[in-house]
Amino acid sequence: MAEYDYDVLVIGAGPGGYVAAIRAAQLGLKTACAESRETLGGTCLNVGCIPSKAMLHASEYFYAAASGEMAKMGVKVTPELDLDAMHGQRRDSVKQLTGGIEFLFKKNKVDWIKGRATFASAHSVKVGDRTVTAKNIVIATGSSVTPLPGVTVDQKVVVDSTGALELDKVPGKLVVIGGGVIGLELGSVWGRLGAQVTVVEYLDQLLPGMDGDVRKEAAKIFKKQGMTLKLATKVTGVTVKGGKATVAVEPAAGGAGETLEADVVLVAIGRRPNTEGLGLDAIGLAVNARGQIETDHDFATKVPGVWAIGDVIPGPMLAHKAEDEGIAVAENIAGLTGIVNHDVIPGVVYTMPEFAGVGLTEEQAREKGEIKVGKFPMLANSRAKTNHQPDGFVKVIADAKTDKVLGVWCVASVAGTMIAQAAQAMEFGATSEDIAYTCHAHPTHSEAIKEAAMAVTGKPIHI
Repeated sequence: MAEYDYDVLVIGAGPGGYVAAIRAAQLGLKTACAESRETLGGTCLNVGCIPSKAMLHASEYFYAAASGEMAKMGVKVTPELDLDAMHGQRRDSVKQLTGGIEFLFKKNKVDWIKGRATFASAHSVKVGDRTVTAKNIVIATGSSVTPLPGVTVDQKVVVDSTGALELDKVPGKLVVIGGGVIGLELGSVWGRLGAQVTVVEYLDQLLPGMDGDVRKEAAKIFKKQGMTLKLATKVTGVTVKGGKATVAVEPAAGGAGETLEADVVLVAIGRRPNTEGLGLDAIGLAVNARGQIETDHDFATKVPGVWAIGDVIPGPMLAHKAEDEGIAVAENIAGLTGIVNHDVIPGVVYTMPEFAGVGLTEEQAREKGEIKVGKFPMLANSRAKTNHQPDGFVKVIADAKTDKVLGVWCVASVAGTMIAQAAQAMEFGATSEDIAYTCHAHPTHSEAIKEAAMAVTGKPIHI
């Protein structure tokens, strides 16, 4: 009899976990995945990345018709919002994709063990009444919404990102607590559908972690779209009465407070690792001050046979980071060489326009040494111009001596797609000259990356 039930047991079936399980099975390892949710795919597919994009996309269509954008291009319509149908297409997208992962599990002979897993030892976990053993156990339990102290989420008037996807009517007034990716994306959805949106952000700019120019541009764009921004402002309390909310705020630096009235309050101040309840103490594994599990570059923890990936370890909480780590950890377990270059992980905000970046911000790059910067406005890009989407720019940051590209930042309607080119160029160690002398199809948005790269050496053509 085999010493263990499985070669690999993955705890969690989110983007990191399900990818790790499939890759391990592809490499010939007997694999299982423990997941307590009724469907596979984790937060991303069920209540995160995927459903939010379905609502963003649908709301863009509605706004284009309702705002007169389509009429300017000769398409005159009078739109009527069918929110139930909009939610329906979102749920259908989720159902298809989560079902697709279940199919892939069956195709690759990955066993889905339904239930919440807790460590009994370094090579065994309890799932319900069952104990499962494995030579290698991968922790891929993801993250959950960070609560705001003193604020109770009831998923009716005060909601988190999950509740914000399920609102049964468009709120008259929506207050978003947090000016990061999630708050701005979901705020954009309901703003396009008719809500008056106010964003309260503790810091003095939106989108923490992004390039300074991008953050300034974001404030301009969202104000132009009708959002009210209260930056450098902290929330001191939220009270609910009669189906309405009152949000107490004051300057972050101190000063006179005020109140904001809202039909719905969205709490979107970030996410925290799901490490509680795993029984890590049973195997002598501690977490750091941020609740994360520390690993080496192979994603191995200090406990032999126990690995960790995704949102539970340090680094950006992004689905694609977790996916790449899932492939890498499976390959390392199989005796191959699995590597993730954490210096080249793109990030995207899927508003309209989109905000995307990879590598260092200009501020970070300047701290490290002398740099050259090239910028090109989307207003001068022919495709953006003809599509009536002129907002934004592309910025390329390169080392002053070697010309190696250190970071690329885009604000454009398709910035999330454009940034892939920049990430691949950086993965190959490209210089700005390499990008500048690569032929780009015309007319495309991506020509703006070429022009920004040309601007690094002071020779863009179209500005």
